[in-house]
Amino acid sequence: MRARGVVTGTTRKGYFVQDPDGGEAGCSHAVFVFSPRRKPPVGALVEVQGRVTDFVLEETERPTTQIHAGDTRTLEDKGPRVEPVWLTAERLALDNDALAVYLNSIEGMLVGIEAGAMFVAPSNPFGDYVVAPAGTNATPTRHGGVLIDPDNPDRWYPGFRIVDYSSAPQVNVGAELLSPVVGPLNYRVSSYQIAALGRIQVRPASIKLERATLRPDSTRVTVLTLNGFNLDSRVEDPSLVKDPRRDIDDDEGDGRYAMLAAAIARDAAAPDIVALQEMQDNDGAEITDVVDADENYQKLIRAIGKVGGPKYSWVDVAPQQGADGGQPGGNIRNAFLYNPERVEIVPDSVQLIGADDAAFEDSRKPLMVQFRMLSTKREIAVINVHLASKRHQHGVFAPERPGFDPRQEIRVRQALLVRDKFLDLAERGIDYYVTGDFNDFEFSETLRAMLGDESINLVDRVPREERYDYNHRGKSQALMHGIVSKLHAEERSIEYEILHGNELIGAKPGQLGDRATDHAYVIARIDMH
Repeated sequence: MRARGVVTGTTRKGYFVQDPDGGEAGCSHAVFVFSPRRKPPVGALVEVQGRVTDFVLEETERPTTQIHAGDTRTLEDKGPRVEPVWLTAERLALDNDALAVYLNSIEGMLVGIEAGAMFVAPSNPFGDYVVAPAGTNATPTRHGGVLIDPDNPDRWYPGFRIVDYSSAPQVNVGAELLSPVVGPLNYRVSSYQIAALGRIQVRPASIKLERATLRPDSTRVTVLTLNGFNLDSRVEDPSLVKDPRRDIDDDEGDGRYAMLAAAIARDAAAPDIVALQEMQDNDGAEITDVVDADENYQKLIRAIGKVGGPKYSWVDVAPQQGADGGQPGGNIRNAFLYNPERVEIVPDSVQLIGADDAAFEDSRKPLMVQFRMLSTKREIAVINVHLASKRHQHGVFAPERPGFDPRQEIRVRQALLVRDKFLDLAERGIDYYVTGDFNDFEFSETLRAMLGDESINLVDRVPREERYDYNHRGKSQALMHGIVSKLHAEERSIEYEILHGNELIGAKPGQLGDRATDHAYVIARIDMH
């Protein structure tokens, strides 16, 4: 194929050329040229000859047309001016199917986002940004983001990538774009994204980590839910991991133990119980026979002590080697820290739920522990879940079944197994509190299945504009929940709060960032008189 056009932008793997004279309406006038080594300057008029391919990253992805450059000739150092297509709120106010058709029709072409857009996702280490153009119709959060829409949870917000990290600012949710962003519309990682040109100007948003108002007292127990974000206590040996580029980290050297300790002891006011998810074994992603995580917990407990927190005890049930999914070799699991001066474990109450059920095959098993408050002698069973991931969900622009989540049915089955367990507890007069990472929303089939008619979700008691603990591509959403029986909630005081900030703070592109985890922290305070 031979193509002639103006170079409108570059990525690390090539560049885009666009026909400045346009062509048939509803059809893209641009194409990506795969050429990692040679990239003509932006603005040049070039002629490219090469082999045309439809590149597909994964089988569930849509193909993208590319030219594998065999010969590139510069015709003019400065070609005709190409005007961008502006992605305004009005242009993007389409349903997902119509939006997919529209974006496909301008794929590769020069597009732009006007100044005045709001950043609805924090910046990440890879120079990615997501914004809502001025005038976007969405429910705002208290911090300047947008809430996930129950009627369209897969809604797309435009984003862009800045390849040059020195030009990429650290941005928190709620910041404002002060200069236009222009670049070719690129399809990557299951979504469309602008390959941004040049620097941008931003009015920053200041985000402070919120601190708990719910504190332990003589008759009420506090439970913090905290995602450990694959915490492990060792720098992995490259020869023992599956992928040295991805699977080696230094959580202690990166300050993550100190940050998590501060989250527990300072921000969450030293709760009585900490329900932890994504805790790895002692050697992290190393693929060995190690499954114990005692060194991991002890390191975290020592870090908590250094910032003035109590000396916690810990409890888990180690998974079988490689049986619970997650990062290869990590043996991810749920666990509890608890303050032995405030609560104790009821003997023989520690157990996994669904360990032998197919619904939890290759998935984290819920950990149930019955705790007794020392001051009142009242008991409560706390169930710590991390349900099946949405990682394999089809993107909203997938060619087949866009938005389809192949693990939704599994999460529902997992939820029903957990429900069976706490209904059994209720029949025996034992109160329950179910928390953790549900990997689903408060309005989802998963949560409806778990609640039934007997339970309530404490997230529903939080003001709507604060009902989120996680940000995914600009959509603020609740994935952590707190489930209690209706009877328990009617008889005694149960309070719930989400400590925002952590999920809103952006990382500096090119760096790991300084967040303890990727979720907010959530706390319940439960009357135990």
